[in-house]
Amino acid sequence: MPAYYPPKIPSSEITPRQVYLRRREFLGAATLGAVALYGAGKASAAALSVIESKYKVDEKTTPLKDVTTYNNFYEFGLDKGDPAALSGDFKPLPWTVEIDGMVAKPGSFDIEALIKEFPIEERIYRMRCVEAWSMVIPWDGFPLAALLDKVEPLGSAKYVAFETVVRPDEMPGQKGIFQSLEWPYVEGLRLDEARHPLTLLAVGLYGQTLPNQNGAPIRLVVPWKYGFKGIKSIVKITLTDQQPKNTWQVTNPQEYGFYANVNPAVDHPRWSQASERRIGESGFFGASRHPTLPFNGYADEVASLYAGMDLKANF
Repeated sequence: MPAYYPPKIPSSEITPRQVYLRRREFLGAATLGAVALYGAGKASAAALSVIESKYKVDEKTTPLKDVTTYNNFYEFGLDKGDPAALSGDFKPLPWTVEIDGMVAKPGSFDIEALIKEFPIEERIYRMRCVEAWSMVIPWDGFPLAALLDKVEPLGSAKYVAFETVVRPDEMPGQKGIFQSLEWPYVEGLRLDEARHPLTLLAVGLYGQTLPNQNGAPIRLVVPWKYGFKGIKSIVKITLTDQQPKNTWQVTNPQEYGFYANVNPAVDHPRWSQASERRIGESGFFGASRHPTLPFNGYADEVASLYAGMDLKANF
């Protein structure tokens, strides 16, 4: 008997209901500028000097067009095409990232200086969204651990908290009375997760600097976790001894947890996580589907981080 794969999940079933029902009011505020913004004024793509790395999956990469037009970035809108259409006014330069908290050497770091200081590696990672779709993306960036080494975390630090920029004049999803989420968008990792060699601060993709809609100028990539952990347009990193809040867990703790490790054995309350729709691929019956792998296929590298943990309880 052929395997059963669930159909594509509509946006109304993915977005929390209270957020989706506010979409009409949100679009009313954003539509006025959409025509002028679409295709104009986006981050000027600049070529990066990239070195190869050992971190690359042997799978077909998702076409650049799909990577840059099918996005979740609620700061610009709720639909997948909104970030590409509505991010034209966003200014990714100049840009600094502040690092504070439990570190010996707190500081503010210029993104252009960081790109010059650290070797920029191409890493071809799977990206699995909690919404049961996936991509394979050639990210360009440097290990988060390298940046943490510069600030020297204290022995008491246990977690790393991240914060996205708030610019309602440039990010229409942050503007107006009706807000989809509480801003700023925040995320967090355990320190050992943050220091893992796979954890990347991406500054580009496909050999060029990040487009606005993909999190310019710097974003987090943690390939064994669901995509919402990949916080975009980071302005602040804080080392702490307390587990930080993350936006989706605060918004809907019954459906989204702190760890968000890809796990086909733990379904979302509203859909199966056993398989995923691969964006940019087509199959005999429509979109190509792939079985979802534990830890998104990175179990050999990261499963030991969670030894002894109940992964159903710590989702």
